[in-house]
Amino acid sequence: MQKHYLQDMLEPIIDDLGYETVRILTIGQVNPTLQVMIDVKDGSRDITVDDCAKVSRALSTVLDEKDPIKDKYSLEVSSPGLDRPLTKPEHFARFVGYTAKVETINEVDKRKRIKGEILSLDENNNVHMDMDGKEFVIAFDNIAKAKIVITDELLARYQEEQDAIEL
Repeated sequence: MQKHYLQDMLEPIIDDLGYETVRILTIGQVNPTLQVMIDVKDGSRDITVDDCAKVSRALSTVLDEKDPIKDKYSLEVSSPGLDRPLTKPEHFARFVGYTAKVETINEVDKRKRIKGEILSLDENNNVHMDMDGKEFVIAFDNIAKAKIVITDELLARYQEEQDAIEL
């Protein structure tokens, strides 16, 4: 219940500031950390420390006012990083060609863990992945957890993007 309440409260603020909410997660029981991952909506650049600070200040104001977490907690606003979680269907469409690790709620072809290349996202929000030459079709609603896997290819693409930015 608290997860949806926090998401419903914070996501519009993040959106109004021009960012995409990747994930909102509370970690720990005693003195928990409220972790908020943000990204640039169009993925055109990396998130900076200034972006995180801007979002953190805006969220802190609302969190102080509404006080949804009764005990002491820490707010952490960060970028999703290279091994970013994939939390929305559009993330899978954006990262076609990348390697991902997916854990499902229910088995898909007798598997609950699939690691392979993202092939596509179809019109029904099914994620198509290739693992060892076999295609798996996973309904987005059946995904418990998913993230990009750091590979040599991913690091090379990232370095190419960084080099292009510097030019």
